[in-house]
Amino acid sequence: MRTAAALPVLTVVLALEACSLSPRYQRPSVPTPPPSYKEAGEWKVAAPADVRPRGRWWTMFNDQALDELERQVTEANQSLRAALARLEQARAETRIARAASFPALTAEASATRQRTSLNAPTYAPGRPTTSNVFIAEGILGYELDLFGRVRNTVAGARASEQASAGDVAALDLSVHAELASDYFTLRGLDIEQQLLDHTVADYARALKLTQNLYHGGAAAIADVQQAQAQLESARTQAEDTRLRRAQTEHAIAVLLGREPADFSIAARADGPDLPVPQVAPGLPSQLLERRPDVAAAERRVAAANAAIGVARAAYFPVFSLLGTAGVESTAGSTWISAPSRFWSVGPQALLTLFDAGAHAAQSAAAHAAYDEQVANYRGTVLTAFQEVEDSLAALRQLQRESVSQAAAVTATQGALDQANLRYKGGIVSYLEVVSTENAALAARLAAVDIGIRRTNAAVLLVKALGGDWQPR
Repeated sequence: MRTAAALPVLTVVLALEACSLSPRYQRPSVPTPPPSYKEAGEWKVAAPADVRPRGRWWTMFNDQALDELERQVTEANQSLRAALARLEQARAETRIARAASFPALTAEASATRQRTSLNAPTYAPGRPTTSNVFIAEGILGYELDLFGRVRNTVAGARASEQASAGDVAALDLSVHAELASDYFTLRGLDIEQQLLDHTVADYARALKLTQNLYHGGAAAIADVQQAQAQLESARTQAEDTRLRRAQTEHAIAVLLGREPADFSIAARADGPDLPVPQVAPGLPSQLLERRPDVAAAERRVAAANAAIGVARAAYFPVFSLLGTAGVESTAGSTWISAPSRFWSVGPQALLTLFDAGAHAAQSAAAHAAYDEQVANYRGTVLTAFQEVEDSLAALRQLQRESVSQAAAVTATQGALDQANLRYKGGIVSYLEVVSTENAALAARLAAVDIGIRRTNAAVLLVKALGGDWQPR
């Protein structure tokens, strides 16, 4: 009969255990992705590759020095180490939250000597006023998660842990991309430095020749001054390029967790052009699954949704099962003995009847936090689309600029050749030679700058896409 009577109670308890007061989670809606990127132009559309690893995407640039630096940054970057430590903290928080799903057992022992007041209501005449109390007990407590407070706390902690994992992946991608961008900027500056050093040498020879002509009466002092000014301007540009290269090298050292004073990259100018590999952008609909920052933002929405359930559960009683067992005695000789045993077991309920609106405020805060994370998620998605479109537009436009700038380099070199011939023939002044030389140098430097920007745009496109998803 007792078993039959207990079955309805057990059924009700189990049904309440499955109860959760958090809203049913649905991923927030975002603007419907277009069928293709507006700025993609003639770029090849990639096949779906959601399950493929991002891999060592920097190898597409075929630069062994870059490959080695990228390997080092994974192991030594301090920002990545900090992010990994935050991920370990989030994992520990999940384990802490999950521990509340299980009973907690504590043990306590005490030995006390006490004096009873003669005026105490419990004092009996003739009893000693001083006594000893020896207690050893174990306490077992278990919260019945009838309204999902514990389950939603665990779900929120797990979602936050997943968000932290997304943060690590996003930071890892960002650090590798920043290193590649700095590296190619450094290589571009090497090309500029080589060009400027050659220009300084050429201008120094031109100045010497002009000085000889002046001393021979074949040139004016103004020609010497113009040649001197041109040489010093080129030297200034060369020194400024050395400064920019040094600062870029220092930035790479910090990314690698190295002291800038103990780090250097040998200058190298392999050719006038930096590598610009073609990166397939895929489809806009794939971007939400590729970007780790988008995944992290979505997981934070899920955590905020679970927090609403925790806040709602505060309106309802907290039911617990408590059990205590131990031994108690007034004498050490009888402390650990059968007659000294005691125990108790039973349910406990705790309900807050008045809190001056604290629970209502907590619930409002949880809903507001959810709305904030939804807005952050949608903003992250829009930013992701923008970054891809920006990089695609940059690659397309810079490729066009590189063609026109190459034509400008050819044209200015032709004009310089003609100016030199006409100056030697006495048709024009040296000012025209200086002007065309400056124009030719500016055109060549602009071409190098466009090359740096094109390569960096390719790096930024890979970053915007969440990594490289093509098989290699």
